[in-house]
Amino acid sequence: MTVEAAQDQDTIAQETPYIEPSTHTVLTRLRERIVTGEIPPDARLRAEGLATEMNVSRTPIRSALAVLSAEGLVSYSVNRGYTVRAMSLGDIFDSIETRAALEGLAARASVDLGWSREALDNLRALEAAGRAIVDKGAWSQAIELDWYTVNRQFHAQILHAAQNASLRNAIRMTLVYPLFGDAARLCPVVAACVPPRLRQVPATPPDHIRQSQDEHGKILAAIQAEDSIEAGRLMTDHVLSTRTRLHAIAIRR
Repeated sequence: MTVEAAQDQDTIAQETPYIEPSTHTVLTRLRERIVTGEIPPDARLRAEGLATEMNVSRTPIRSALAVLSAEGLVSYSVNRGYTVRAMSLGDIFDSIETRAALEGLAARASVDLGWSREALDNLRALEAAGRAIVDKGAWSQAIELDWYTVNRQFHAQILHAAQNASLRNAIRMTLVYPLFGDAARLCPVVAACVPPRLRQVPATPPDHIRQSQDEHGKILAAIQAEDSIEAGRLMTDHVLSTRTRLHAIAIRR
């Protein structure tokens, strides 16, 4: 399987087991707009208006809103319908902590179940792709997006190898901040607490990206060594490092 083919694994890891194509597109777009603040907290989400705006029928909109409600990104009440849930910095940190435990479990389970040669080759290719991006030495918003895409696929491949639908669904509900760039800049809840100088996109790969890529290599090595305990520990620490970094640079109010 090629690196590009990991998009399929990415979808498996982050979405429900089966979603109609139109609903999947609507869901992805709405989630992105919510987590980046394009649709602000407490905004009402009317199916009719969103359907017109996105040029789709109300059916995929309603299906997407139901999924977003299950994920905790939107709330539903009889009187107001669907509204965007207001997130706090504590909510973001809690979600990262929960995801760290769950992804650690997934890494451990994947090793205990055993990796096929094809899946392991694909994981190696993803680690190498991320390493190649970092080793070029240049950085920009576009390059950051490329790296985060590979990063997301790397995590998704491990989650898929765990073969646990309940675990996939649980992890999906912890993804309440952007996974396509630095949360310190792209997640409004976090960005509001981070000094402007720490939200700039540097010209070279930042330290936290280099560290994250190094951690991918260590996780891969543990999986190849069939050390499930070490793989789980490394994955948990890897995800928690994001929380540690964001906590260190955020101005607590």
